[in-house]
Amino acid sequence: MRPLSAQRLTFLLCAAEVLAMTGFAAYTTLLPLLQRQWVLTNSEAGAISGFLFAGYMLAVPILSSLTDRVDARRIYMVACVIGALGATLFALFGQGFWSAAGAQFLIGVALGGTYMPGLKALTDHLEGAVQSRATAFYTASFGVGSTLSILVSGQIGAHMDWHWAFVFGAIGPLCAGLLVFFVVPRAPARTSPPPTTALLDFRPVLRHRPTVPYIIGYAIHNYELFGQRSWMVAFLVFCASQQSVNTPMLLSAATLAAMINILGPVFSVTGNELALRFGRRQVILFFMMLSGLIACGIGYTADWPWYWVVVLMMVHYGSMLGDSGALTAGAVANTPPHMRGAMMAVYSFIGFSTAFLAPLVFGFTLDVAGGNQQPMAWGLAFASIGILGVLAPIARWLRHNRIKKNI
Repeated sequence: MRPLSAQRLTFLLCAAEVLAMTGFAAYTTLLPLLQRQWVLTNSEAGAISGFLFAGYMLAVPILSSLTDRVDARRIYMVACVIGALGATLFALFGQGFWSAAGAQFLIGVALGGTYMPGLKALTDHLEGAVQSRATAFYTASFGVGSTLSILVSGQIGAHMDWHWAFVFGAIGPLCAGLLVFFVVPRAPARTSPPPTTALLDFRPVLRHRPTVPYIIGYAIHNYELFGQRSWMVAFLVFCASQQSVNTPMLLSAATLAAMINILGPVFSVTGNELALRFGRRQVILFFMMLSGLIACGIGYTADWPWYWVVVLMMVHYGSMLGDSGALTAGAVANTPPHMRGAMMAVYSFIGFSTAFLAPLVFGFTLDVAGGNQQPMAWGLAFASIGILGVLAPIARWLRHNRIKKNI
């Protein structure tokens, strides 16, 4: 197979990731409809979202670690078949909590075998500044994929039977798997020593101190991001219900969510470029604090004119994604090549553990605070995912001052 240029390789793997994610946001986009049809509580609705991240969380330590030993393309292909199976099962048998949760779990397993293994397939061929930029574009493709999933699922849900959204979600992964397996070249011959530890022995990664701050930062980033993503459409539907008859929302909630979501890739790439220029840690902490502060207040704006709510959600979403590319590029750049698969396993496992918890905490807060028809409940629910972003830079500053005093 002929070698590909860095630009072509990056484009192919970004395109594959977008296709692999066609079923990723189908459930969260259709959540208001399915919650009504299946008579789910907010906690149950959030738990179904969480099962996708549970599948990811349990699969990624094994599948990402295997990329240090096995061609990442093979893992990617198998994961795509699992993703297509999960979406198909949702389309055919989704009729309540457990059937939906099981299908979401399989879609999450597939994400665990595509997202980070795809990044490994990309970074195996690149180094230096080219690798950092390629990583930023690849992580940005996650936002493009989720946008496509939201947009198409929303359109299908509005004009057809909702089951067809998951049929669409099954076709994309199969196309992605074929693209990666037959077009992306094998990893180059290893120039660093092979792994000497057992498959799931992550102690070397956790002892590698330059990488650990990025792992913690990614966990905080995912907690806020996936809590917001899981409930964004439902919140916009609630905002529409608060408008007077003279100020209707001009677009559907799903379309608005897709418009908000597409800003993510732009901010992810821009944030990484700022990090290369001004320093990764400063840029990461700035965006983390900004998004956390906005999250703590955005839920209280539900009765504002809808266009102001949408603009504020755009700013919030952009600030959340501002540190995404810088976090992942920093983790990759600070990890030796022979440990990158294991690092990505730890990075994703811890990061998506918080992604699993966030939709549950959000839904539980809604229930405890009075339900999803109460503006105060939405305010507290958003604050429950924003608070870590506010506290992280403060904790970092306090730790830095304590170290300075001890010197």
